[in-house]
Amino acid sequence: MQRDRSWVRTLAGISILAILVWRVGGDAFLDGLRHVAAPSVGAAAGIAVVTTTCGAWRWVLVVRGLGSNLPLREAVAECYRSQFLNVTLPGGVLGDVHRGVRHGRGSGDTGRALRSVLWERLAGQVALGVLTMTALLMAPAHTAWQWPSPLEGRVPAGLLIVASAVIGLVLAGFVIWLGRRDVVALPVRLARAAAADVRAGLLGRHTWPGVLATSVLVVAGHVSTFVLAVRATGVTAPVTQLLPLALVVLVAMSLPINVAGWGPREGIAAWAFAAAGLGPAAGVGAAAVYGVMAFASSLPGAAVIIAARRRRPHDRLVVTREGALGG
Repeated sequence: MQRDRSWVRTLAGISILAILVWRVGGDAFLDGLRHVAAPSVGAAAGIAVVTTTCGAWRWVLVVRGLGSNLPLREAVAECYRSQFLNVTLPGGVLGDVHRGVRHGRGSGDTGRALRSVLWERLAGQVALGVLTMTALLMAPAHTAWQWPSPLEGRVPAGLLIVASAVIGLVLAGFVIWLGRRDVVALPVRLARAAAADVRAGLLGRHTWPGVLATSVLVVAGHVSTFVLAVRATGVTAPVTQLLPLALVVLVAMSLPINVAGWGPREGIAAWAFAAAGLGPAAGVGAAAVYGVMAFASSLPGAAVIIAARRRRPHDRLVVTREGALGG
């Protein structure tokens, strides 16, 4: 029986927050939260409508590429539900798992439905990673930035660390598979299935343009929301300076070691803002405001959950009556 180690990720998120409070102080969080205002939250919610719709459309394209069907209206509702669960439950990914399972129950193929969510999220992360690295690598040379990139002089070392980690994971996985009798057959089957999914679900002729466009729009929407959060705290740095900072923070948000969205976001924001000369407290405050905006923007997902629960008794009553009439 496999042990549930999700508590490790939660503990990591709590540890990051505790270190931040120790090093930066709790006032940085409180000062940021004091700047939360209805107009900025409303603007963030409006941006979230666009990003959620784009993300839902990306999911629809991937689902169609894998040979299934998903109405856009249903996808939008499920994405809102997923966002609400992601920002209220530890880990930040349970909402995505939930929408994959729900779609699988409706389509009759849970495995394919979960894979569609996996590839849809992967497409977004790849787009975010490429845009982030591009912004960081261009920052020192471009005259418009006028600030030292957080990774300037550290990009080769960072890439080396990432590459070493990937190679280590691959080798560890290979060693594990060596202890299995199906060491050759199973990995080959998995690799072939993954390649087929990517070709059909992401790189199909009628799929990849939409996946690419929606991924860029989603990243642009999240960056705009973060800039809005920074502005709400009173930081007046130019957008060209905030753009790479926002992208770095977005990458940190994708790490599944947060507590209802909190943890890595604030830690990386403190480091990035300090590296840009804006001060760690400014980064923590902006990240805190962004967290409030993200929660408020996900509230339609709570409405979706409540509406679904109210429909369940009615659905069971209809089924019971139909069964009685049929009997």
